[in-house]
Amino acid sequence: MTEPQSCIGPILIVDTVQSDRLHLAALFISHNECMPPDIIASGQNFAAQEIAQYPQGRVYRIRFSAPATEASSYQWNGETFDLASDLTSDLSLAYVSCNGEEHGDMDREDGERNVMWAHLRSTHQNTPFSIMLHGGDQIYADEVTLGHPLSETWPEVIPSSPAAASLEDLRQHLRAGFFERYASLYRAPDFAWLAARIPSLMQWDDHDICDGWGSLPTEATQSSVGQTLFAAAKEARLVFQDATVEEDLPARFYDPSGRSLGWSVEFDQLRLIAPDLRGTRTRKTVMCEEEWAVLERITKTPSPGRSFLLSSVPILGPRLSLLERLMIAMPRMQKYEDDLRDQWQSRAHRTAWQRILKLVFDMAAPHNQDVTCISGEIHLATRAMISSQKSQVLHQLVASGITHRAPPRLWARMLGALSTLGETPLPGHPIRFAPLPGQRHRYTAERNYLILRRTDQSWQAIWELETSGTTPPLTL
Repeated sequence: MTEPQSCIGPILIVDTVQSDRLHLAALFISHNECMPPDIIASGQNFAAQEIAQYPQGRVYRIRFSAPATEASSYQWNGETFDLASDLTSDLSLAYVSCNGEEHGDMDREDGERNVMWAHLRSTHQNTPFSIMLHGGDQIYADEVTLGHPLSETWPEVIPSSPAAASLEDLRQHLRAGFFERYASLYRAPDFAWLAARIPSLMQWDDHDICDGWGSLPTEATQSSVGQTLFAAAKEARLVFQDATVEEDLPARFYDPSGRSLGWSVEFDQLRLIAPDLRGTRTRKTVMCEEEWAVLERITKTPSPGRSFLLSSVPILGPRLSLLERLMIAMPRMQKYEDDLRDQWQSRAHRTAWQRILKLVFDMAAPHNQDVTCISGEIHLATRAMISSQKSQVLHQLVASGITHRAPPRLWARMLGALSTLGETPLPGHPIRFAPLPGQRHRYTAERNYLILRRTDQSWQAIWELETSGTTPPLTL
């Protein structure tokens, strides 16, 4: 087997599912101009196409398809990669989030950092996953702004009217930073092994841009430095998370203009919906009206079976508005305000929170449709429930993070205590919180990932916890 010099990949991404075919894009990152070899699938050769150039290298994509009605494989560079591509029978989905940390993530030792990726690899070898869902914060880009005079102290200090040449220099600095972070994560051995065998679907969150993007002061995000950062982050998200560019979005994206990067995929009694909760977010809005209109249209579109709604921040949560008031009143704690404003439960977003819950209820209203919400973001594992109009129990499953180390247990206990106060954003529909199966406390402070498993059209959720191990299955 020949080894393409300095080539990272294949990283499989789902383009869409259409006409019993699973349409895929294989991503390759090259630190030189070496073109990746063809992929061979279904007896055909598929060649690479360059989609982006960065100061450190080039990014290529190979689009191909696999049958969505049976297991299959493809060949690349003399190696065969098996795919659990049968989406019509029993299947397993993996859900991960928070693949990094805010400070020093690039310097962490691989064995410590990626222990749960190694665990996920072992799980896949025993029970293959058909698709891997990434619920946000695929990278932690908070430090890409360091090292450049325009962004070193942003957002606290905002440069006034920087020159166009300086902004272009900043753009290249930021692009280089995003490239290095994605390349570093994608070359990690266990992640690379999994990503070549499990097609991914990704939804971004704030750290894919910077900590608190959208909840930071408007003068910071709308400044020329803030917009340069967002543009570089969005380009990198499309290239490295979606294997595409803004002018060539695959069919799963429901806004062809690319302003919103929400997507949906549907196949055989299963629908996956991932609204863009960051691309058009402001301090007062979670999504633009166009995004809301799409979600409202989706809720009115019949989809028998199970719908999984991916919300990068949990839709069902405790009364965080109490913490928000406390932090605003304490000057030393105000730096954490954007973390709470990120949440649906923020006082600034209560109307939007009620609106998304009503949309979930609408999706669950037909007798042959079930809905489950999945989220990450909080670096803990937990679950919550709410009853719909037809007295159906709707579950919120939270799995976070795959590499981000868990916060102190005291924080988890405090959130658990806060959840005992109850919350009823929609009258007559109180939110209930419960420990994971087999756990004592409502919030589990361990690194984790989630398994969603369908057997005979019945769904179960299983958490894999770093210390406690595998939870008993939760029937959805």
